[in-house]
Amino acid sequence: MHDKNLAGLVVIHSAPSALRQHVEWGLNSLLGAPQNIFWRDQPMSPGTVRTTLEFRAPVGTAAKIATALKNWHYLRFEVSELAVSGGEIFRCTPELGIHRATVDPVGTILVEENILRRALSHFDENDFRNEVELALGSEWDIALEPFRGVDLQEVQRLRAI
Repeated sequence: MHDKNLAGLVVIHSAPSALRQHVEWGLNSLLGAPQNIFWRDQPMSPGTVRTTLEFRAPVGTAAKIATALKNWHYLRFEVSELAVSGGEIFRCTPELGIHRATVDPVGTILVEENILRRALSHFDENDFRNEVELALGSEWDIALEPFRGVDLQEVQRLRAI
């Protein structure tokens, strides 16, 4: 018998402090139980906070969480759910909006055939490159990478002490 609940992860890279309680209410509602959410300051964006939350929930919960979070336009976040067969990842920034991708069991983005066919229909190399970069969510990775690195920077500072 397969477990119908998937492992999931919510990483809110930055949220205005004023939205913290609203985000908590939304996550608690979608996950069906109060969550222990620990917020820390986000040094990359003064006045904002960040958190990470692991969850186990039915398939499709990551999409519901991402949809709810994107309604607060000032959040930078990533939500993923993974099973043995793969899953989905959602990434969002205020400037770019939301990006959804299907991933394999280790988190590698899978590009669907119709997206590749559409990209190949362009005769221009730049158009092809842009289509593939969009499918991979490269702009979102570039925008979120500095925020992802904050935890590593903190660990390095602590080790230097």
